[in-house]
Amino acid sequence: MRKIISLYRKCSEVESIFVLSLIKYFKYKWFFSKNITPHHSVTIKGVANIFSDFPLSIGMEYVGFSHKSDITFLNICGRLQINGSYSIGRGCRFDIAEKAIVNIGKGGYINVNSTFIIMHGLTIGDNCIISWGCQFLDEDFHRIEYEGQKKVANEIVIGNNVWIGCGVKIYKGTRIPDGSVIAANSVVRGVFTKENVLIGGHPAKIIKEKINWK
Repeated sequence: MRKIISLYRKCSEVESIFVLSLIKYFKYKWFFSKNITPHHSVTIKGVANIFSDFPLSIGMEYVGFSHKSDITFLNICGRLQINGSYSIGRGCRFDIAEKAIVNIGKGGYINVNSTFIIMHGLTIGDNCIISWGCQFLDEDFHRIEYEGQKKVANEIVIGNNVWIGCGVKIYKGTRIPDGSVIAANSVVRGVFTKENVLIGGHPAKIIKEKINWK
């Protein structure tokens, strides 16, 4: 009963239709044993492929420029592993391929309208903040061949305590070390090894070193 009252209050805050959110909550709870609290505009394909022992909130955080009709869509053919209580923002889109694994650490959150197209693998460390309008893509889908071409790993790896600014695009093979900040609207592809750096630009490069953020 306490959970239902809490859900009713939250739905009122974020303009979610309480009855629809409640139906979806019980559907995920009873049929899939998942502790997912969804906005009424959330659609999940592959609920059974979400693995977490912690509460997962989807589309239930208020952001002033998001709208109650923004559709959040998760297509989970592979595995989505979440290792702590977590929030996925409204309007986000996930496409996780059959053999792909997305592993998200403890703490942090994903803000609204971010897109994850993961055909191979994505690791996000603990306490990472992903802002609105970001894109993660670990596959080219088309092949370009040229002399001296080097093979690049597909998996994207984000370290612990990383802040990714709004509008950032992160492509295959990218590795971002602990404590880093990615400046808004950057296009990131490559392996970065220095921790606690500000990365930004198109293409992205290290702008400042020895930074701290809260």
